[in-house]
Amino acid sequence: MLSHPLQWRARYQQRFASPQTVVVQPTTWCNLDCRYCYLPFRKLKHQMPEEVAHALAQQVTQFEDIDHPIGIVWHGGEPLAVGQQKFAALLAPFEALRREGRIHHYVQTNATPITETWCDLLAAYDVRVGVSIDGPAAVNSARVDLRGKPAFDRTLRGIKYLREHGIPFSVISVVGTDGITMPEELLEFLATLGCHSVGFNIEEIEGANTDRQTPTPVQAEDFWCRTLTWTRERGGTFTVREVERLAEYLQLIRTGQRAGWDQRRLDPIPTISWKGEVVLLSPELADAQAPEYGNFVAGSILDQPLTEILHGAYRLRYVRDFLTGLDRCQAECEFFDFCRGAQASNRYFENGSLTTTETNYCRTSRQALVTALSTLATKETTA
Repeated sequence: MLSHPLQWRARYQQRFASPQTVVVQPTTWCNLDCRYCYLPFRKLKHQMPEEVAHALAQQVTQFEDIDHPIGIVWHGGEPLAVGQQKFAALLAPFEALRREGRIHHYVQTNATPITETWCDLLAAYDVRVGVSIDGPAAVNSARVDLRGKPAFDRTLRGIKYLREHGIPFSVISVVGTDGITMPEELLEFLATLGCHSVGFNIEEIEGANTDRQTPTPVQAEDFWCRTLTWTRERGGTFTVREVERLAEYLQLIRTGQRAGWDQRRLDPIPTISWKGEVVLLSPELADAQAPEYGNFVAGSILDQPLTEILHGAYRLRYVRDFLTGLDRCQAECEFFDFCRGAQASNRYFENGSLTTTETNYCRTSRQALVTALSTLATKETTA
């Protein structure tokens, strides 16, 4: 059991690297009201002051041991809901860094605000776009606006603008109890969109999303089995994030590069709220009401440099609890070699404690993926 602060610091440094990604919340507000959304303040129109963006732009250059561009990810509520003028003003402080190749901009959007002029702005700043869409209209039915009207057609319109302007985009698809049973239809639809990659987020109990039925591990294993089969037979249409991660792991193991995989450390993923507060480990913890953890706030970049906040992260109770949970995962779980430990937000929202280990996220998004591959391999061997 760790007790001395220096022991905690060493443990944190063993587990975590300097950030590769900084998540930035330009606004709490979203123009949609998706039925599974985890954001508690999505109907409040808070916007990030430009001084926060200026402070962050000055501080991201101070990270240690960085030999790659830092990803600045504009995310949630709906980032583009701030409007083009405001969004451009928030991007402006980073422009010299972007031109020097020291940062890349990313935005995760529901695509409904996208117009031709938005495409011009995104292209001017080389913003890499991720679109949130769950599948065909019937599967996308949880994604509705504030009046309860489906957002599907408006999202497709935004995608059409992206394609017409030659802006590459990825897709994140939330897979609920409908989509989990029809992976082929889902994949075939996504193939028509023209995206270069897809990430599947199996719906989770998280944040404000507490009362919806979520897919079971058995359903998830079948989903991944069929997804693996589809990607092998239709490979080249686009990549699936989870399949690529598993393939990378297996490739490194097969080619004698296990040490490279084992030595990878976690990204602390600092999330900068609209008012400059910093939350670590999971963007989903931002805005969470957790008095026992100080609402997960590690500090403010308006009061203290981000590097100092990260250097002192080992002192935070919730970070120490997460480190304890990771140690338990490594000691107890047969999937840890691939998984590397459950997401912090899932531990908290599902189990109520970051010291816990297995979550339904583990079972549906990591374990079921591995067992699906094993199931397919066994079937092929015995066929």
